Amino acid sequence: MRTLSYCLLLWLAGAALAADIPPPPPLPPATATPSEAPAAEPEPEVRVIEKADATHTEYRVNGQLYMVKVRPKVGPEYFLIDENGSGSMVRREIMPKNSVPRWVIKRF
Repeated sequence: MRTLSYCLLLWLAGAALAADIPPPPPLPPATATPSEAPAAEPEPEVRVIEKADATHTEYRVNGQLYMVKVRPKVGPEYFLIDENGSGSMVRREIMPKNSVPRWVIKRF
């Protein structure tokens, strides 16, 4: 019974202290100045080139080619990416989202 009365006393004291704390003042509305607004990124130019054996989709920004998506008629699609802006393209394969790992754990 004694612990119950202590708990009730602590609960009432906490409620009384919480009632004395005033709510925080509302924040002023945020205004964005033009200098703080994020700079608009240029839209990439996309050009689709149909060939007999594949479809090439070229992506350019400011006239500079930075990526080519190659979708062959047979086989998986892949990307040619200019990683450092030098003009040399590196081939990147696409992994399917539901690929299953095929690690060998033990052979019998």
